Amino acid sequence: MRRYAHSLPENHDESQWEPLEVHLRAVAARARDFAAAFGMDAWGEAAGLLHDIGKVTDAYQNYIRGKGKSPDHSTAGAKEAERRFGPIGRCLAFAIAGHHAGLADGTQLSERLTKALESYDDWEAYTGAVPKPAAFPSQKNPHPNFTPAFFVRMVFSCLVDADFLETEAFYAQAAEKAVVRGGFSDIATLRAKLAAFMTEKASAPRTLLNRLRNDILVHAVSHAEQPPGLFTMTVPTGGGKTLASLSFALEHAARHGMERVIYVAPYTSIIEQTAQVFASALGEGDVLEHHSGFDWDKIEGKDGETDADGLKKLRHAAENWDAPVVVTTAVQFFESLFAARPGACRKLHNIARSVIVLDEAQTLPLPVLRPCLAALEELTLNYGASVVLCTATQPAWRRIDEALPPNAARQPQGFAIGPERELASDPAALFAALKRVQVEVEPAPVEDAAIASRFTAQPQMLCIVNTRAHATELFGLIAHMPGARHLTTLMCAAHRRQVLAEIRDDLKNERPVRLVATSLIEAGVDVDFAEVWRAETGLDSVAQAAGRCNREGRRNSGRVVVFAPAARKLPRAFAAFRDAARLPLQMPEPLGLEAVRRYFQELYFNRGYEALDALEIDQLRGVLPTIGRTQLDIPFAAIAEAFHLIDDKMRSVIVDWQGGAKAALDALCHAPVPPRGTLRTLQQFAVPVPEAMWRALRASGGIQPVKLETYGERFMLVVSRGLYSEVRGLQVEDATARTAEENVL
Repeated sequence: MRRYAHSLPENHDESQWEPLEVHLRAVAARARDFAAAFGMDAWGEAAGLLHDIGKVTDAYQNYIRGKGKSPDHSTAGAKEAERRFGPIGRCLAFAIAGHHAGLADGTQLSERLTKALESYDDWEAYTGAVPKPAAFPSQKNPHPNFTPAFFVRMVFSCLVDADFLETEAFYAQAAEKAVVRGGFSDIATLRAKLAAFMTEKASAPRTLLNRLRNDILVHAVSHAEQPPGLFTMTVPTGGGKTLASLSFALEHAARHGMERVIYVAPYTSIIEQTAQVFASALGEGDVLEHHSGFDWDKIEGKDGETDADGLKKLRHAAENWDAPVVVTTAVQFFESLFAARPGACRKLHNIARSVIVLDEAQTLPLPVLRPCLAALEELTLNYGASVVLCTATQPAWRRIDEALPPNAARQPQGFAIGPERELASDPAALFAALKRVQVEVEPAPVEDAAIASRFTAQPQMLCIVNTRAHATELFGLIAHMPGARHLTTLMCAAHRRQVLAEIRDDLKNERPVRLVATSLIEAGVDVDFAEVWRAETGLDSVAQAAGRCNREGRRNSGRVVVFAPAARKLPRAFAAFRDAARLPLQMPEPLGLEAVRRYFQELYFNRGYEALDALEIDQLRGVLPTIGRTQLDIPFAAIAEAFHLIDDKMRSVIVDWQGGAKAALDALCHAPVPPRGTLRTLQQFAVPVPEAMWRALRASGGIQPVKLETYGERFMLVVSRGLYSEVRGLQVEDATARTAEENVL
């Protein structure tokens, strides 16, 4: 009986099916090419050749001919990998055994490798010689057990992406359909495009601000010849760091033969804004925007068929980041690096030999800080990547900052980044030149009535508070004033975007804008107020709030006031950040480089070494197979389950705001599974609420499930008209506080 990897269910002519040896060797060749990006081509080839040898069995061949159930075809290759290559083969075994179900914990893999399987003895006739993967990444990471775990994920990524692409190609060819992938511009072409774009921008009026932005750009690009590795880019808000960092990244990538630029930001609002800027400079066809709120189907429908292939290739590129410029969220990036599912891991091998720009680096949540830093370091040490920590408030992750707490052995922590790897020419001088605000700290708690009185005197003012409940109450005191607006996460994203567009237009045209908001306004939102008040919080959030004040330097100086709200207890989530900011806020330059460094020193010291690592990466089981005495035994599934960039204790309800969600809701009601694009559309009309509030809304009948019999309570729609306001969003009692790091999306 001829052995096949894939059949065609509606075509019984077996000559049209894919022979097993063709599939194994095609996957091996593609996985080898992927792994060659980090010097491990033999690993990719071996994984590809072994991954489906279980399909040799009669049970599997009967199954694809419509007889019997689908048997386990992944364990055979995993067993052979460990049998042939010993401890080092166990790395392959993890990847091969999990290429459909995902990476398992070491104990689960051990159980699978002892199970009895149907004979697959003649498998070598289909693979040919399997190369022995002798090399292994050098153990340079300060966290000794981190390198093996990361390496297995990278090999896994090469295998699952190669397997998917080859399977896709076979079925597409059988159906006589084209798969639109690739065809992007190369890095050198994009570098030239951006250079031309920046030259045109340089012709803008030669104001002091524009001259400084150009100086920042020129200096950053001049450092592109430095060897790949870790960099910092410390530029004040308004200094043009977005395009300067992209210019450096493309020049650096071109000089060192690197594959792509990955721009990582904490908030969807920053991602959308940044992707738009990049697309205007480089062209939309080469910039992949990847986050939960981006709806490819909606975009395709908007433009008809005029650019269908270009849009389709970007949608496909979102699966594995096969695009020269990727703009994505911190959640998407870091959770993929610790994932176990094949779909989430497909993109990992394409992160190798990339320039990664980490925007607003300080927003990484503290409980997962050490794992995130270990991953960034691993990418630079063993995968040819460069990482740029790009922010106005550098979080003192360098060893020379002496901010991160030492480990139990009193060893210093942090990146070995020297001052020569700073991409801004003179950060201290830049901060002095770009200083546009004066920071004041109110000595006594401030009543809401006093803030409302200040709103009366100042027609363009922003007040940022720590809870949605406080924002709602304060807005109630100013709602009658001209230009009064309210912005919180109790509004759905589509509603917030419209309000922000109106705010920007009013600010530009000198109309009154009196805005009360939560910290979401600090998330890279491009607005420019004469005066900003900020409820007490961390210094990095104060700096972000200050970035919304006198942003373009049109005034001599803006006013930023930090205050403690009277008669309101500071939410517990904010206490550590507030406490760490007290001393720096009393310094002569509270937003200067030294104040920021002191702030992070205090913040990290107060938390302690262990509190910065919810994963306990120092305790990960597993040793380097080439030098270890025990088998590699890493709990991949448990790590993936434990690692969350945000501790999401919220549940979403859907608001059909202005009818924008109607089509997606109708699609849900008429489909057994959510149609493509539906979930992304509904993200724009979702409002996150605490679990207790969600239950109260359900009990009152204010929310009801969409197609309960199919989806259960997965999609809950706000049905009570009075629950959602065009001014305040969802009308519920809520004292929920959100810190800046909890707003990461």
